[in-house]
Amino acid sequence: MSSLRERSLGLRTVDELFMTGEERADEKREKVTDISLSEIDDFPDHPFRVVNDEAMSEMVESIKQQGVLVPAIARKKEDGRYELISGHRRKMACQLAGMETMPVIVRDLDRDAATLIMVDSNLQREVILPSEKAFSYKMRLEAMKRQAGRPQKNSTPVGQNFENRTSVQILGEQVGESRNQIQRYIRLTELIKPILDMVDEGRIALRPAVELSYLPMEEQKILLSVMESEMATPSTSQALRIRQLSAEGHLTEDSVYAILSEEKPNQKEKYSFQRERLRRYIPDNLPENKVEGYVIEALEYYSHVQQRKAASRKNGAR
Repeated sequence: MSSLRERSLGLRTVDELFMTGEERADEKREKVTDISLSEIDDFPDHPFRVVNDEAMSEMVESIKQQGVLVPAIARKKEDGRYELISGHRRKMACQLAGMETMPVIVRDLDRDAATLIMVDSNLQREVILPSEKAFSYKMRLEAMKRQAGRPQKNSTPVGQNFENRTSVQILGEQVGESRNQIQRYIRLTELIKPILDMVDEGRIALRPAVELSYLPMEEQKILLSVMESEMATPSTSQALRIRQLSAEGHLTEDSVYAILSEEKPNQKEKYSFQRERLRRYIPDNLPENKVEGYVIEALEYYSHVQQRKAASRKNGAR
């Protein structure tokens, strides 16, 4: 009873009075707990991809040899399970390494606070896809707005006021993007997945992708069909014309075909590869300006070998 009264008055308990400064500091320090992987759920609608690539294989080997060096961050859910906030790649690596638990720091956070930490921790990665930026920026803005409360009367429709700044402006300062650029990325969330995948693969640039995001879903499907059949994607000017046709109610498969079949100025066939897929074949110490020549030389050698094999098979068939 006295202990409860002491706490209600802001007084220290008897035990706390006899604690050393180091013990009191330790009480406040975050604890790392080993939690079963089966009790940890991924963050809902996690916008960042977790893939089993070469980098993941390296992380698995590191965990097998040294364990998880940086604990994940999670929050306790109402049902007693845990919701992962930071550490989705580490969780997969632990699973692939055959581990049953992983070290976790459990924080008392609501969903919005957890969203902000989840997005911030992942935006530090070296490579971030346009789709990952799009959905993470959208999630972060929505969480910021909910934390700020309802907008005041006559406030800007873009976001709530934070000391005369909008949430978009604040986010821009935090991630190093302009307000307009953030809004462009968020527009990408309106694209159907196959077209958004083309943006991630570098086949469609950001500006034309933004224009295409204003097309209704059914018209995006028409566009996708023509792009696949013609193996062509729109430039910014072509995307603007396609959007205009849609606004006027005149967008058809034939009209899209007519636009995409036009030859673009200085049009040249280009090949695009994800760096991650090529990295295993390129020496780590090779300068960036030497990569293209190295790849071409490798392809020439491969072509030469294939020609020799074909000639050998032809001579053997005689």
